[in-house]
Amino acid sequence: MLIDQNWKIQWFEPGEVRDLDVADPEYPDHFWIPAKVPGDVHSTLLEKKIIDDPYVGHNDQKCRWIERKVWWYRTEFHFHDPLPKEDRLELVFEGLDTYATVYLNGVELGSTENMFIAHTFDVTREIRPGRNVLAVKFDPIHLHVQGKKMDLWAPFAKERVWIRKAQMNFGWDWGPRLVTVGIWKEVRLEKRSLAKLESVFAKTLEVRDGIALVEVETEVRRFVKDVELDVEVSLSFGHETFVQTAPVRGHKASVVLEVTDPKLWWTHDVGMPHLYQLEVQLRSGGRTLQIHREEFGIRTLEVQRRDDEGKPVFTFVLNGVKLFAKGANWVPVDSMIGAAPDSRYAQLIRLAREAHMNMLRVWGGGIYEKDIFYQECNRQGILVWQDFMFACALYPDFNRNFMENVRQEIAAVIKRLRNYACLALWCGNNENDWLWEALSASGEIDTPFYGEKIYHELIPELLETLDPTRLYWPSSPYGGNDHNSAEEGDRHNWQVWHGNVEPRRFGEPLKQDYSVEGVSFKNYKKDLSTFVSEFGMHASANRYTLERRIPAGKFYWGSDELAYRNKDFHHQKGLLLMQGYTGIPTNVEEYLDYSMLTQAEGLKFGVEHYRRRKPSCSGALIWQLNDCWPGTSWSMIDYDLLPKASYYYAKKFFQPVLLSIDHEQGKDLTVWVVNDTLQAIDDVLHVDVCRFDGERVFQAEIPVAIGANRSVRVARFTEEEILRGTPANRVVVRLSLEGGDCENVYYLRDQKDLELPECRLHVTVDADKQEVTVSTDTLARFVKLELPAEKVIFSDNYFDLWPGRSKTVSIGHLEGKPVPLSELKVSAINGDRWI
Repeated sequence: MLIDQNWKIQWFEPGEVRDLDVADPEYPDHFWIPAKVPGDVHSTLLEKKIIDDPYVGHNDQKCRWIERKVWWYRTEFHFHDPLPKEDRLELVFEGLDTYATVYLNGVELGSTENMFIAHTFDVTREIRPGRNVLAVKFDPIHLHVQGKKMDLWAPFAKERVWIRKAQMNFGWDWGPRLVTVGIWKEVRLEKRSLAKLESVFAKTLEVRDGIALVEVETEVRRFVKDVELDVEVSLSFGHETFVQTAPVRGHKASVVLEVTDPKLWWTHDVGMPHLYQLEVQLRSGGRTLQIHREEFGIRTLEVQRRDDEGKPVFTFVLNGVKLFAKGANWVPVDSMIGAAPDSRYAQLIRLAREAHMNMLRVWGGGIYEKDIFYQECNRQGILVWQDFMFACALYPDFNRNFMENVRQEIAAVIKRLRNYACLALWCGNNENDWLWEALSASGEIDTPFYGEKIYHELIPELLETLDPTRLYWPSSPYGGNDHNSAEEGDRHNWQVWHGNVEPRRFGEPLKQDYSVEGVSFKNYKKDLSTFVSEFGMHASANRYTLERRIPAGKFYWGSDELAYRNKDFHHQKGLLLMQGYTGIPTNVEEYLDYSMLTQAEGLKFGVEHYRRRKPSCSGALIWQLNDCWPGTSWSMIDYDLLPKASYYYAKKFFQPVLLSIDHEQGKDLTVWVVNDTLQAIDDVLHVDVCRFDGERVFQAEIPVAIGANRSVRVARFTEEEILRGTPANRVVVRLSLEGGDCENVYYLRDQKDLELPECRLHVTVDADKQEVTVSTDTLARFVKLELPAEKVIFSDNYFDLWPGRSKTVSIGHLEGKPVPLSELKVSAINGDRWI
């Protein structure tokens, strides 16, 4: 029984009212504020217009009072089911944020202090026939951290390390401080008879000779002693069903299913993500007590740490196939997490898949994601790198109560997520090992490595018992002499953007170079990492996303309101990046274009470098895919689910077959083909060099035969050879395959140095087909289509268009809604605007 109706909320000052008075079923709550559950206080107050939108202007500062109050939730529901003696009734809260005390009919059931896990209360005796009143009190967090040690290293907010809730709620360098509170997941009543399934663990033991062995372990809790129990386990795919039955001995039962001709789960880029229906029935004397159902993928997965020559690698091997992990880092989809609809998850993961991403990393400062996230990754064929929720801080592992809270959290999370085929790796934390060592060497930290016991003792100990099937990686980054070295393991490349001076070694201070050269994306070329799990740079959100959140008259370059959208402390980094590639913008139009172009070209430069290094490098996960609020950040898709230029670039630089050029100014050009597919390529590669007016100055046809899953250099040219006297800043290079739609475009000089002619765009709109066709009289650089609406997607955008060629772009909406084209704007960075 879902309890999602009739909820109300109200706030009080700490100590203003007696808890038992407010929890009393007869307490008058007639004029409390109606609320949605799941949800949170902020979204409720916003819906009722009690607070101004915290995503507009500086309104987030006006919401700070919310975190200082005591908040109560109340509802009433009716219950009429009979309760035989052998039955148990449990009240389950999937998510309480965070310090909550639960009352049913005026009886205190218990308190919670962890946002991340479910909390269950036995209410068999407390439930009443007919009307029942459920009340939940949420304490302000400051009452629970008073007197705690507050000098542990922790950027953004010192108190966060004591509180097991989303760390980004306290502010981060891409989002505001918005300390949420409330019932953020489902609440339900569950009735069980005689016994219940406590957990189900399904795992692929092996796949060999056309047979897969799948073991399913169950843990059972008995309510009545000496009753005989058994479990029936089945795996179904289409008309095929494989079934085994086993008795429950003590509290456990286990079966091994032999699946013939197994349909394996693959990432979408190399196969189909086949999913079986797993069903577990708990029975007694032929009577079914409980049925557990979930989707299950049969697959083998390991991380190769050494290649055949013994050199360090970090390669995910799925069903025996080595993958190059292409993807991005995932942060919470909204600062008001509880109110975010499931559709937002499905839409973001759809966009990731359409950009050819096969891995998402759930970053350790957010949440263990909602089930919908993992279900969609399962269905879409996207692997998940799963951090535990510890990020950029020292955590009080010296405190027994804190550690017990963490122990319960880790065990519950492992049990909840371990059956997902998409889950590829467990990771202990985000950057804690690296930053403690580096900042200790720099003198910024002078304490022991608090939190070390969590990542190097507690988590591996629990995983050994609860999920030994996946690699546990203590931290990200990790490996080598400096946990962020390129030598082995994974790396976060923050030489670009943050200007970190690399390489460094253990014991050396962490240095940064804030200069055009120090932060330049061309430094990616120096990175010889085996796996890059974070790298990126800022870009503005789209005009629509920003303009409607900035007060009237403040949407201009240099305004304090525009600057407030950027939560990174050092705004000059973005300026330095643009200075090196596009030049510094002088107005908001140039800022939108220049920041997006720099991010897009920079990520293209980095990803193509990493992919060319295959198999020595086996992964590139961009920081970051999405946003939690409408601001300027590293994201590829902004808060209104409008992709930035980098996203449309990613649809090309992440495609399974990549044509690329490795080139530095004044030096030779080498042409590469990267084939991530499992089929060989036998084709002809065309190299065309043209002036911006379309006149061809050079062309070449290169027969290419590229084996499956390989990266090969196929040609080398000098600048003189392909330019034939034409200035390098007046040409564009195009690569294409004769037998497919694979192509790529390059310029031989930075954007600021190109002598681009002014172009005139011709645009034809077909409203019935929801299509736009664009052509140009001369090269059009960075053609941009804009519509003032959220969730609008284009088949392509921010593209370059050659003279004499036209491009037809399909326009859609993530929710399938028709898109009115009357306000369409089309522009190019070197041309007029069509409206």
